[in-house]
Amino acid sequence: MCILLGNGVVIHLPGLFDELKKNEAKGLSGWEKRLMVSDRAHLVFDFHQQVDGLQEAEKGGKSLGTTKKGIGPTYSSKATRNGIRVGDLLGDFEQFSEKFQSCISLYQRTFPEINVDVEAELKRYREFAERLRPLVGDTVFFMHKAIKDGKKVLVEGANAAMLDIDFGTYPYVTSSNCSIGGVLTGLGLPPQVIGDVVGVVKAYTTRVGDGPFPTEQRNEIGDTLQARGFEIGVTTKRKRRCGWLDLVLLRYTSIVNGYTHLCLTKLDILDTFKEIKVGIG
Repeated sequence: MCILLGNGVVIHLPGLFDELKKNEAKGLSGWEKRLMVSDRAHLVFDFHQQVDGLQEAEKGGKSLGTTKKGIGPTYSSKATRNGIRVGDLLGDFEQFSEKFQSCISLYQRTFPEINVDVEAELKRYREFAERLRPLVGDTVFFMHKAIKDGKKVLVEGANAAMLDIDFGTYPYVTSSNCSIGGVLTGLGLPPQVIGDVVGVVKAYTTRVGDGPFPTEQRNEIGDTLQARGFEIGVTTKRKRRCGWLDLVLLRYTSIVNGYTHLCLTKLDILDTFKEIKVGIG
């Protein structure tokens, strides 16, 4: 089995290696032979995370509830064509250094308070480059060969359908396509190879951060769902907002994604309720 990080993701290398180290402590082994990273994936730097926090602070009471992990600014760099990819890091390091400093300078024009120890960061990323090099490959050809050879491929979408930048509750969304379209653009696959599309749905609805939530229960019901379901954001550690299952939303995401199957989870969390409601429009 191979775990593949495709071209559509953005990667914070300190976070990636830290997560791998933590999983090694829990017993994970042999991941070096099973993890493959696209050379086209863009890199999230610490200054992207600084920018994320500063942009959120500027919005004041109209904040979006971002995770402040630098995801948005990194995708912005990608869209404005001054982003830095894994392949850049593994290529000519002098050119990488120039791109790195240029990207910082660009953001410092808007946010002069951004503070980066360039020399220390470049030293750190020179080390990251050598740790990352054995893991990097052309994931597009790898995926196509695997499919041609009859291998089974499971693609996991990040976040949730309603956080898709095009089809979600904009602007309270993430910065990429986490609906079915992301499979094509994020991995370089044609639509003909997509087989089953499994919609994974909780028996109730949750949301982290701001944004519309028609079935939200700001009462004892919501508190019970949050507590019994251990609804804490993995990244932000914030309590998730909770409410009844929204069937209108579910139908919409099914239209967009073309679910062939539904996987309904956390039904047991509803066991203690005498009455269960759903949103029907």
